Amino acid sequence: MSFHALDGGPGLAEGGAERLSLGVAARLSRYLQVLTQAKKMGKDTISSQELADYTHVNSTQIRRDLSGFGKFGKRGVGYNVDALVSQIRKILRTAGQHNIALFGAGHLGKAIAGSDIFADHGFRIVAMFDADPAKVGEPVGPLEVRPYADIAEAVAEEQIVVGVLAVPTDAAQRVADDLVDAGVKIIFNYSEALLQVPPDVTVHTSSPAVDLLYALYFYLT
Repeated sequence: MSFHALDGGPGLAEGGAERLSLGVAARLSRYLQVLTQAKKMGKDTISSQELADYTHVNSTQIRRDLSGFGKFGKRGVGYNVDALVSQIRKILRTAGQHNIALFGAGHLGKAIAGSDIFADHGFRIVAMFDADPAKVGEPVGPLEVRPYADIAEAVAEEQIVVGVLAVPTDAAQRVADDLVDAGVKIIFNYSEALLQVPPDVTVHTSSPAVDLLYALYFYLT
């Protein structure tokens, strides 16, 4: 997905191109996270104020964001959770299923493979790799750890679009390089490595410590 300049409107690029602003895309992603959990809890409807309570986004801003793409809610009733999940996924261009390759069969990798963190949003881990020959063939849930040398073959055969790195910091750049060579354009990095990739490849680094610093700054100061 491409992003446009940060602003507070519906976020379409000039000329009518359907390109979200960074601010809108980020907020819609937060709404989707809450809605997905609400759906798992059995909620059929949710109000803009409930979304505001869980996301810390002003309810007026939430209504503005959603009204920019159509009429999803009813006054006094709220938003239908199923319908809104479906619509936001379409807006974010994440409808359907997207295949993931997971690298690292250690504690973190196994935890990721065993959770619903990606599956809840239409991402399926279809291949898991480790460079340690002793781990190759080890079952992890429905998967079996594959040899690292199989990257290019797996990316082509499984139509993998995202690589998730749960590897030591000193191994992350090598994995990123091999993913780029195999044609993967999105890398989700759980290591602390500062990855160097071509301009057409997107890297998102997930750091609990950084997220905690963000929360401390905005909510305790």
